[in-house]
Amino acid sequence: MEARYGPVQALRGVSLDVGEGEIVAVLGANGAGKTTTLRAISGTVRRSGEISLGGARLRGGPEAAARAGIAHVPEGRGTFTELSVTENLRLGAYTRRGRAAVNEDIERMGEWFPWIPERRDQIAGTLSGGEQQMLALARALMSRPRLLLLDEPSLGLAPLVVAEIFRIVRELNEREELSVLVVEQNARIALDIANRATVLEVGRVAVQGSADELRADESVRRSYLGY
Repeated sequence: MEARYGPVQALRGVSLDVGEGEIVAVLGANGAGKTTTLRAISGTVRRSGEISLGGARLRGGPEAAARAGIAHVPEGRGTFTELSVTENLRLGAYTRRGRAAVNEDIERMGEWFPWIPERRDQIAGTLSGGEQQMLALARALMSRPRLLLLDEPSLGLAPLVVAEIFRIVRELNEREELSVLVVEQNARIALDIANRATVLEVGRVAVQGSADELRADESVRRSYLGY
């Protein structure tokens, strides 16, 4: 897979896979190509190469990716700040049919995010940063995705909030076999929930392996884990 921003090539021959019911982390320094990798998969950046989901090749832009079963939670949350919590959730289900099933899933979000039912009419922009990140995650889940793309979910959040978000992601993976590809600067917490990881350097794959293998790799520890 390769990707460009105008004349600038941001990804060079990146190859990775996410197995059914697996969590894979993408690690690397700023500018390594982590966010671009997710954008290439979701069709929001010019790309080349083959991307497939469940054996079917993906073509087209973000709407085609969403209809294929990919949900992308971008860096910076991306909530619709002028809309209510419920309106944000409904927008997450725009590719689905059946109002009753969508309403049931709105209720189901309260199981994962207990604050949602009492805040359903609150304007999203008035939520705390952590609540907005959780709403962005809940909105993505409303599409019933086969693959969830998470871009820097810990960015700018308190450690307790980060721990809660990653706990929810882990439980979704374990209980519902949700496949997840997560980009994260906090390599420690990403490797704690991931089965495997890929380290990028300047748009190329530098290291790939199981989470345990990367923890044991001295160069990875020094560069990304800080010990």
